[in-house]
Amino acid sequence: MNPTEELFREDAHLLHCEAVVLGLEEGGGLILDRTVAYPLGGGQAGDSGVIRAGDQSWRFADTRKSKQHPGAILHLIEGEGPPPGTPVVVEIDAARRDKHRRFHTSTHLLCALLPYPVDGCSITEAYARLDFHTDEAFDKEALQAGLDRLVAEARAVRHRWISEEELDANPSLVRSMSVQPPRGLGRIRVVEVEGVDLQPCGGTHVANTAEIGAVRVTKIEKKAAKTRRVVLGFDA
Repeated sequence: MNPTEELFREDAHLLHCEAVVLGLEEGGGLILDRTVAYPLGGGQAGDSGVIRAGDQSWRFADTRKSKQHPGAILHLIEGEGPPPGTPVVVEIDAARRDKHRRFHTSTHLLCALLPYPVDGCSITEAYARLDFHTDEAFDKEALQAGLDRLVAEARAVRHRWISEEELDANPSLVRSMSVQPPRGLGRIRVVEVEGVDLQPCGGTHVANTAEIGAVRVTKIEKKAAKTRRVVLGFDA
């Protein structure tokens, strides 16, 4: 089975697309030739939404990477899906994607403010958290002020692709201890917050830090002797 074309890699603002059904994995995983739905990975939750074919529709509660077919993306639908070859339209939950994009870019701002390796990450529509490998104490008010400043500065956020050799020549670009950039494709996707942060990342992001809005440091925890957790939330 051919890999699913990942439209979200180039444009995280796309909310729908036309596609063709390639197959259905046991357990309700519908595979399409292309999709705007992001699959769980890199700490970021998968998208949810609806797949439509004519007057029929199927809700998918999550999106995952297939373990049976490398490169294929599963849309976890409810009920029996359309047969292979069926043209469909994929529509993702816009509010869920918006929060994922805003939270994910917020975690990159945290990385700029806290220069420590990251050993855990979770990005959902309800919250985002990063675990930093350090025994240093964090100042919550100072961290909040830093986030407010970077959001207000309306920094551009963009992505580009670099070669694996370029990444090997700049190992400091990799901040995460728990999630490594995928190898074997010959290129690595990197996300840049202009003048602030640059690191490998396959997730979805806003186009400008001003789009993040009022993000709040809701909690700072000591999870272990060498782990400090920062949790983020939105006012609304």
